[in-house]
Amino acid sequence: MSAQDLPIELRRALAAVARMPRLLVASDYDGTLAPIVADPAKAYPHRESVSALRALAGLTATTAAVISGRALRDLAALSRLPVEVQLIGSHGSEFDVGFVHAIDNDAKQLLREVQNSLTRISQDNPGASVEIKPASVALHVRNAAPEVGRRALQQARQGPASWVGVQVTEGKAVIELAVIQTDKGAALDIIRHQEGASAAVFFGDDVTDEKAFARLAGPDVGIKVGEGDSQADYRVDSTEEVSKALAFLLEERRTWLAGASAPRIERLTMLASPRAKSLVTPDGTITWFCHPEPDSAAVFAHLLGGTQAGHFTVAPERPGLPLSQRYVDGTMTVETRWASLQVVDYLPHDVPPERTDLTRVITGDAKAVVTFAPRPEFGQVPVTLVREPAGLRVHGTNDPIVLRSPGVQWTIIEDGIHHLATAVVDPSRGPVVLEMRCGTSDLAPAMVSEPDRRTEAERYWRTWSDQLELPPLKPDLMKRSALTLRGLVHAPSGSIMAAATTSLPEDIGGVRNWDYRYCWLRDASLTAHALVTVGSLTEAEEFLAWVHRVLDTLAGPERLHPLYTLYGETLGPEAVLDQLPGYAGSRPVRVGNAANMQVQLDVFGPIVDLLSALATAREHKGITDPAKALPDRDWELVTAMVSAVQRRWREPDHGIWEIRGNPRHHVYSKVMGWLTVDRAVRLAERFGRHVDPAWLELRDTIAEEVKAKGWNDDVQSYTAAYDGADLDAATLHIGLSGLIDPSDPRFAATVVATEAELRSGSTVYRYHHDDGLPGGEGGFHLCAAWLVEAYLLIGKRSDAEALFAQLVDVAGPTGLLSEEYDPVAERSLGNHPQAYSHLGLIRCAQLLSEPVPALVQ
Repeated sequence: MSAQDLPIELRRALAAVARMPRLLVASDYDGTLAPIVADPAKAYPHRESVSALRALAGLTATTAAVISGRALRDLAALSRLPVEVQLIGSHGSEFDVGFVHAIDNDAKQLLREVQNSLTRISQDNPGASVEIKPASVALHVRNAAPEVGRRALQQARQGPASWVGVQVTEGKAVIELAVIQTDKGAALDIIRHQEGASAAVFFGDDVTDEKAFARLAGPDVGIKVGEGDSQADYRVDSTEEVSKALAFLLEERRTWLAGASAPRIERLTMLASPRAKSLVTPDGTITWFCHPEPDSAAVFAHLLGGTQAGHFTVAPERPGLPLSQRYVDGTMTVETRWASLQVVDYLPHDVPPERTDLTRVITGDAKAVVTFAPRPEFGQVPVTLVREPAGLRVHGTNDPIVLRSPGVQWTIIEDGIHHLATAVVDPSRGPVVLEMRCGTSDLAPAMVSEPDRRTEAERYWRTWSDQLELPPLKPDLMKRSALTLRGLVHAPSGSIMAAATTSLPEDIGGVRNWDYRYCWLRDASLTAHALVTVGSLTEAEEFLAWVHRVLDTLAGPERLHPLYTLYGETLGPEAVLDQLPGYAGSRPVRVGNAANMQVQLDVFGPIVDLLSALATAREHKGITDPAKALPDRDWELVTAMVSAVQRRWREPDHGIWEIRGNPRHHVYSKVMGWLTVDRAVRLAERFGRHVDPAWLELRDTIAEEVKAKGWNDDVQSYTAAYDGADLDAATLHIGLSGLIDPSDPRFAATVVATEAELRSGSTVYRYHHDDGLPGGEGGFHLCAAWLVEAYLLIGKRSDAEALFAQLVDVAGPTGLLSEEYDPVAERSLGNHPQAYSHLGLIRCAQLLSEPVPALVQ
């Protein structure tokens, strides 16, 4: 049985109570955590229940307790519950933090008399037994014959149970006589008050548990085990189902707590070197860092698993929120500042190819606490830290890692199977420099001083950004978007990442969590195209060289996969990392991407469109020789892409959105096939290349088919695919590409339908049809950018300006955009930062900066 087999009403109640600020989870023992057995001394708890209670007790703002009728000493010995779980014995009269009630001499004398009386009754009734506790005596008749048991209980009721000063509690086959007040409900209230719990969950099976159920109110949840009348609102059938309910509550609670503490995606800031990428939180934690490549395993995966997954944190010794975080203008260096304290983070450039370095420089007048907790290979290998005069060595991984930190006094702490190191540093005596070096065991000083290394790194970015031709609209944001796109370039290979992260969710708590740390032909082409439009051609040239190298490994261009590793290799199988709970509890965490094996026939268009933009840009830069503006190698790539379209354009595919279902005849893919041929024809005519007459015929054939089969009269729009009535924002490209004239009434109708069906406030969804995956997703920033362009093409400039302003407003404080946006929760979703989003932002600013509505290029 899984937790999903529990009653739906119970699951809903547990999911709701799991979101209380402070939660108390309490349970009876016999018949609840442990099954009822003939020998009470062998009533051992279910291992799963013990594990769940222990884990619950270990969560923030969560208390776990067991309230039992057993004597506290017996409960502790038998249950084997860990110390994290509070134990209350004798129906609430014994607490593991101290005996609540003092027993005076009169009570002690009465207790002896009760004990003597019940002992005589047990001797007269075979199978009955007496259990002596500090403030009570219990008569058990479970092992007596039914008639004998009934007689013994009646004798107890008529005898000591009727005495003055004796409190009676009856349960299943037991009567307990106490000389002080005992009440599970009172015990529940005591512990609730001690812990300041906002809500309580209580599991019980016996009539003695009804006093606890009676105390529950409001958001509290009472769960009765087994049959019988009860004041509890919910019921399960067995102790095994108690285990399942506890496990479900644990997962819901853990997910909610993780979500409450996870840094908002839009507030994460990317560090970048020509090869390495990293993310830092607004409060100075390195939350994401991979080695040896950005698509390798993480050394710090705090972003997907909290502190246990590895982090590198700098914070003021006197706790306080940061005052600001910003990029140094024109660079990828990040400054985080608190009152009297600052940390500067950057990824040095002057490192050998096998190394990935991270430098943190702490300055100011206040002391800082540094925590260094590397977890290589996503934390799957035990880590040992060793102190040396110059810093720390990380042992446990085949690839050496060191942290050069001369003068820092580290304390090494065991953290499960790992070590972490902490130190208090005083930057008032001079800057504290922390240099993490992955891929080397060298702790010696660098050949170049830290200030010079920082200057070199910043010069790389600033020299590049200063020569850009940026649109005048929102110039600072445009510069940051361009830098972000270049930051996603993997310079050693020439490839370009779609985003810097894996598994940031498209729906908090959902399963739409994908790995975007690879090179998609489409995404990379569009990124390189955007950089060409702002005056930087190098990225496009190096990416196209990468494409040529990939093509050299294939039988033909039609065999291209949608994506590859950063070095152009085929991805391995998509895998799930079960040990990571995911961002805000969003599981699974994935590495690899199964879209690698999909059929995506739109990829040829963006490549040829990039080649067209590059050739035109070369002309504008003064290269008038057509053979140099469009060299043979580039023209060969154009013809290869057209050849691929000729062979495959009639096939169905999975489309731009990589839907994990059956292939369809997606309109966007057909439009991109048309665009491939159209741009090839235009290039040939402009640069004196031969045009195959078959290309002209193919261009017309594709266009006519798309116009005929892509339109749906019922919905008055071009649709996602030939065989459906569902809309897709990507279909706007039927006009954006020039396949139909923007003045065509059908394009205007498609824009109106897209707005009505897919736009929500400041964002635009990709589609709303069932794609075979559970859960939802946010709106796509790129789709919003497409709608801005579409508005301009049909003369709705004020709508375009308003949507662009909303798109700008959702950028994070350091100017970064993730993939998606939730307009209801007003938070970003998806991997971050996302190339699609930033190239869309640049395109919008360029179009809106033109004095007249943009025409199709």
